[in-house]
Amino acid sequence: MFELKNAIRDYHWGSASQISDLLDLPADTTPQAEMWLGAHPGCPSRISTDGTALNDFIAQDPEHILGAGVAQRYGRLPYLFKVLSATSPLSIQTHPTLQQAKERFAQETASGKALDAADRNYRDDNHKPEMLFALTDFVALSGFRQPAQIVEDLQVLEPHLPEQSHRIVGELVALLQGSDPLASTFKHVLTAGEEISQLAQQISHAVSASTELQRNVQFAELVSINKVYPGDPGVLVALLLNLVFLEPGQAISLGAGNVHAYLRGLGIEVMANSDNVLRGGLTSKHIDVPELLDVTIAQPSPAPILEPVALDTHDRLYKPDFEEFQLQVLDPTEPGLAADLQLHGAAVVLCTAGEFMVATREGERSISRGQSLFITAAELPATATLQGTVPGQLFATSAQID
Repeated sequence: MFELKNAIRDYHWGSASQISDLLDLPADTTPQAEMWLGAHPGCPSRISTDGTALNDFIAQDPEHILGAGVAQRYGRLPYLFKVLSATSPLSIQTHPTLQQAKERFAQETASGKALDAADRNYRDDNHKPEMLFALTDFVALSGFRQPAQIVEDLQVLEPHLPEQSHRIVGELVALLQGSDPLASTFKHVLTAGEEISQLAQQISHAVSASTELQRNVQFAELVSINKVYPGDPGVLVALLLNLVFLEPGQAISLGAGNVHAYLRGLGIEVMANSDNVLRGGLTSKHIDVPELLDVTIAQPSPAPILEPVALDTHDRLYKPDFEEFQLQVLDPTEPGLAADLQLHGAAVVLCTAGEFMVATREGERSISRGQSLFITAAELPATATLQGTVPGQLFATSAQID
């Protein structure tokens, strides 16, 4: 077992205190958006004893460290674990399939574009399915709503809007009632330019002025988003997507082609080991609308809630439809409660409350709030036991298969 040191990325939408408060870390004046735990070369964790980057450590003996099956199947640590803190919206985005990522990463590389170029879409050759486990109340947009629902909302809004905007609303309604409604409407919203920007502003003003409209949570959210990104087409995209409210302990799972945006909250995010993001709005980063449209699955889908498998009253396992990762959550309240860690190959473990004794075939190690461990495949199996009298919370992630 190796204790990890993990970098925190300071994207502007992050909180100045949520991550440090959760993990009992020193406060910082810069936004704390994401703490990365893993071996992605863009921001790898480091072995605390000597500072070796985790990806370099794994490269020394992949089969021993990752496990033969994981090493042969993926050739790398297959997942990336994050603590994510958002106080304002993240970008309207989606992620590619594995085949799309491989082909388009190779194309951008062959073109000579640098890996860290601001206008690069594909920073690695992997897909990026992901899940998010809410630590606080968490709000997100995910997946398209039914076209009829969107039409109904536009028709409710229209009488409250200036007359000159009625034509634009009518165009959106016509698209939503036509062939391939979501793809055509999504494209129109992202490419129509100034008239969509004006409509976003007009809808926000109308909702702000109407107590009746504010009772609709979908409308109220548009106002909040518009305050951060006034007139951005992403404001109207939010009307096309499911608005998802997660309570602590709930989770969502997002596959390739799913259009989504996290809006606010603190959570644990696990994904395939990739940083490939196609953006269409609500961001100052690179936007590539044609590429985003090309990878988007423009079909209605319900909010992708991920239900756990209950292993015990204090032990739950979240298994999304992606073999690269799973997330086990322990939250015992009684000292001495133990659980077998459901690990397949190398694992990352993070403690967010209390203290645990983690035991493997090679020994024991205490882990307390704010600490994280990397467990090699050669050390498995592993158990975790709550120490002391303080309730604990422990997260463990690994691949779903050996």
